Amino acid sequence: MNVLVIDGQGGGLGKQLVAALSTQCPEARLTAVGTNSLAANAMRKAGAPRAATGENAVVVNCRSAEIIVGPIGIVVADALLGEITPAMATAVCQSHATRVLIPVNHCENYIVGVPEQPISDLVAAAVQKVKALCAGEGCGKRAY
Repeated sequence: MNVLVIDGQGGGLGKQLVAALSTQCPEARLTAVGTNSLAANAMRKAGAPRAATGENAVVVNCRSAEIIVGPIGIVVADALLGEITPAMATAVCQSHATRVLIPVNHCENYIVGVPEQPISDLVAAAVQKVKALCAGEGCGKRAY
C-alpha cells in the first residue's frame, strides 16, 4: 500500500505520523512530502524512506498514493499559513487515494463538532485508521 504523508511548517505532525506508521505499518510503502524543506527533513529524520519537498512533489506523489495522511489543511488552498498552494490542494482532493485527515484547528480553519484533542491522540487515531486500511478494511482503490 502506497502511503503518502504530507505536512508543512515545522513538520512536527508529519514527523509523529512517519515515526508511528514506520513501526506500526511496516508493510506500507511510505513516502513523505513537506511543503518546505524543514518539514521534509523532519519526516526524513523520523524514518521516512522517501522524502521530497515542494508543490511538484505533492502533485506527483498524489498520483500514485493509495492513502494520503496529513492535517486537514492539505485540502484547503492557502492553508498552513499559505504553504498549501491551490495546485497542492487540488492534487490531494483529486487523487484516487483515501484521505486520512487530521482535524487540526489552526490557521483560520476550524472543524466544528470535533472536540479539541492532544495531537498525540489524533496521530494515534490516524495511524489506527491507516493500519485498518492497509489490512483491507474499507479502503484502497475506489470503484468508479
